[in-house]
Amino acid sequence: MCIYTYTFYLCRNESEDIKDIVNSISQLLNKTDLFISNNPVGIEYRVQDVINRLDFQSKGVQLLGMWGMGGIGKTTITKAIYNKIGRNFDGRSFLANIREDGVKIAGQVCLQEQLLFDICKERTIKISNIELGKNILKDKLCHKRVLIVLDDVNTLDKPNTLCGSREWFGSGSVIIITTRDLDLISGRVDKIYKMTTMNENESIELFSWNAFKKASPTRDFIGFTKNVVEYCGGLPLALEVLGSYLFDKTKSKWVLVLEKLKRIPNDQVQKKLRISYDDLKDDDEQEIFLDIACFLIGMDRNDVILVLNDCGLHAEIGISVLVERSLVSVDDKNMLGMHGLLRDMGREIVREESPRRPEKRSRLCDQEDVIDVLSKQTGKQSVIGLSLKLPKANAKCFSTKAFEKMKSLRLLQLAEVKLDGDFEYVSRDLRLLSWNGLSHIPTNFYGENLVSIELENINVKRLWKNTVRMEKLKILNLSHSRCLTRSPDFSNMPNLEKLVLKDCPMLSRVSSSIGNLKKIVLINLEDCISLCELPRSIYKLKSLKTFILSGCSMIDKLEEDLEQMTSLTTLIANNTAITRVPLSVLRSKSIEFVSLHGYEGFSSIVFPLIILSWMSTGTNDLPFPFQITSSVLSSLVSLDVPSNRIHELSSFSNQLPRLKSLWVDCISEDQLSIDSTTILNALYARISMEFESAANTSQESNPTSILIQMGINCHVTNILKEILQVEVSWNLVEVNWNLLPGDSHPNWLTYSSEGSSVTFEVPEVEGRNLMSMMCIVYTSTPDAITSGPYRNFDTEIMTVYGFSNVLVKNYTKATIQLYNCQTFYLFKKEWQRVISSIEPGNKVEVVFVFKNDFIVKKTAIYLVYDAQNLNHIACSRDESEWSEESFSTEEEPTDDFNQNRKKKNRVE
Repeated sequence: MCIYTYTFYLCRNESEDIKDIVNSISQLLNKTDLFISNNPVGIEYRVQDVINRLDFQSKGVQLLGMWGMGGIGKTTITKAIYNKIGRNFDGRSFLANIREDGVKIAGQVCLQEQLLFDICKERTIKISNIELGKNILKDKLCHKRVLIVLDDVNTLDKPNTLCGSREWFGSGSVIIITTRDLDLISGRVDKIYKMTTMNENESIELFSWNAFKKASPTRDFIGFTKNVVEYCGGLPLALEVLGSYLFDKTKSKWVLVLEKLKRIPNDQVQKKLRISYDDLKDDDEQEIFLDIACFLIGMDRNDVILVLNDCGLHAEIGISVLVERSLVSVDDKNMLGMHGLLRDMGREIVREESPRRPEKRSRLCDQEDVIDVLSKQTGKQSVIGLSLKLPKANAKCFSTKAFEKMKSLRLLQLAEVKLDGDFEYVSRDLRLLSWNGLSHIPTNFYGENLVSIELENINVKRLWKNTVRMEKLKILNLSHSRCLTRSPDFSNMPNLEKLVLKDCPMLSRVSSSIGNLKKIVLINLEDCISLCELPRSIYKLKSLKTFILSGCSMIDKLEEDLEQMTSLTTLIANNTAITRVPLSVLRSKSIEFVSLHGYEGFSSIVFPLIILSWMSTGTNDLPFPFQITSSVLSSLVSLDVPSNRIHELSSFSNQLPRLKSLWVDCISEDQLSIDSTTILNALYARISMEFESAANTSQESNPTSILIQMGINCHVTNILKEILQVEVSWNLVEVNWNLLPGDSHPNWLTYSSEGSSVTFEVPEVEGRNLMSMMCIVYTSTPDAITSGPYRNFDTEIMTVYGFSNVLVKNYTKATIQLYNCQTFYLFKKEWQRVISSIEPGNKVEVVFVFKNDFIVKKTAIYLVYDAQNLNHIACSRDESEWSEESFSTEEEPTDDFNQNRKKKNRVE
């Protein structure tokens, strides 16, 4: 029992005392927590991760957006946050189901009244209209420190009505907005937290609590449980719904449910997910979603845009909207993705168009349905897309007449399917044709409207002996066609943008008509091992940006005409017979990356950020670096040399003003030590190598901390970076080492040492990949430089704060990599190269080089490992705001991370 006491003051009248008692009791009642979940699996660390993003010392009003697909747990996490920090505010309000309650004006007024009551506990205030409500909210709340949660926001008018400006709320207030639509919060909140799905262990536990009423499955149901968990894809909603449904069911019932789920998704789950689809504002966006769900997952985003644009859909805008609504994802390779349950939802929407008559649907992708329609030749004009991909062992044959009535067909995907008959029956509206394993080219092939042709693994020697006009064709992919001996005639493909002839081992001739492709941007001839020469006309392609010849082992030269390719940015010709790089490559102003791995003497060249490699230790008559002008040397930013030629650096080191990275392959560990000295003497004479003497002779003054990241950015590095900013005492002269996040975290290992270098042995971390190294260097700067707290890696800051170079020594592999501070922004691929060269068991030393008057006190290095289901996302920004006086501070969204992992011991 809670006994509430109150002190009366004789000098006040009774009405004032009563009012104060009411207010105090109201505040006490306001401490009531919200119900979260009977089975709060994986909640606590996610809640803490979000809370860590809030600055409770801030004087301003903070806005945090939480974004993710339906059913992913946004509401659950925000309830837990509300309960955990709500007591620290003068008042708090959790406005749930804003999507439903705020549909009409009356509903929005009710939300305003609810907000006022939750915080002020006043029922007497009645709001007649929205605009009056805004003024009342501002007057009543402007001096209160409040916590407000707006849950499930789907339109801009809701936040405008309830929190139109930061000025409405008192200092230190926090507003949290959950939404499925990234566009609603981009540019309008301070930080965006991207919700991610549960990992496998969390999924099994949550499902088990609902299906078995314990934390793990019953032994007889382990296999079934894994199948359901895989189907749910880490979505908490689906795990809870299906787990509850399967509770206390027999094995036979489980089997029936799993079989049904393959064809018809669970209704409760689909109802929740479909809200996002129904919210799409126009038919184009819905059509694009259904096309992707049925046919286009795993395809290049740009290719899909080309195809769907020609179908009359505004695909570029449409796909962006789908990404913002968490309905579609785009990975780091630009491939389209979709959560399995969203994919099933899309296909279920199509199935519901005609549950019993598949031939009447708009799209056919279920194998049984497609076989049934093609076998019975019942296809209708309503069909706009069809996909049938069979394993080689189950190849089938159908008549082309099966397509006769499908006059609206625009997307056709086939694998191990044979068609007998005249191709004139196939729709002339076809925009995409993907046919794997085609054995012969159909007669009467009509391709005038085709935008994309993908004929991989075809068994033909030559395509289209007769002229076929394909005015709209933009993508032609004939990869892995082992019988193809010559390319098609390109004269009738004037708009082709992408040509892929990868792994065509019999291809010996490329048509000279390739020079007519005025819009081509990519040509890939990788592993065409019978191709001896390129047509001279290919060098006339002024629009070409990427040219890939890797594996063309018979190609022995590139012509000087290469300089005519004025748009060429990437040339990759690894493992060819090329023995000479045209001087035109060196003169090119457009080329950014050239790779020539595999020939003795060359590895890669990059312009204008040039990588010139000289990796071979064998004999070679060319001088080092091979006869290039001083103007080329002056552009050189990265250099690879063998140990036996390191002494030649001194002869031209003064001609390398832009050099940012150096890679040396040493013979032994002893040689590595010698070469380290040579490198620093030759290239960085201005920087003292005597780190200890520098420390002894300098005057210790202002403490400064610098954070340096090497490798691939991911959500784990973002989290670590933010934790370091919060937990490290940046301004202490004597650094409190205990404040560093330590070895107990499953996604990083910590190593530290006094001074400017750290040596460690790379551990074996089962099932995880090393993604990045995060380094903190604690220095004391000269009096002339104003000290500050935490300093993130910025070229100007690093220059001012004395940081010059990083030296990475791998004693096990006997390699040295030297980088200067500018490399961090300008050459990210080089840092990935550093990380990829470090393997378990390697003894590695990382040395940080500062100017002589800077004292390096301590250094810490975090080895950051990937978490399961990494889903790093870069978000676009919208400059518009909730209102004219509203919120404008932005920050990149960061992902939730996986904490259910093995703990590793710290190695000092």
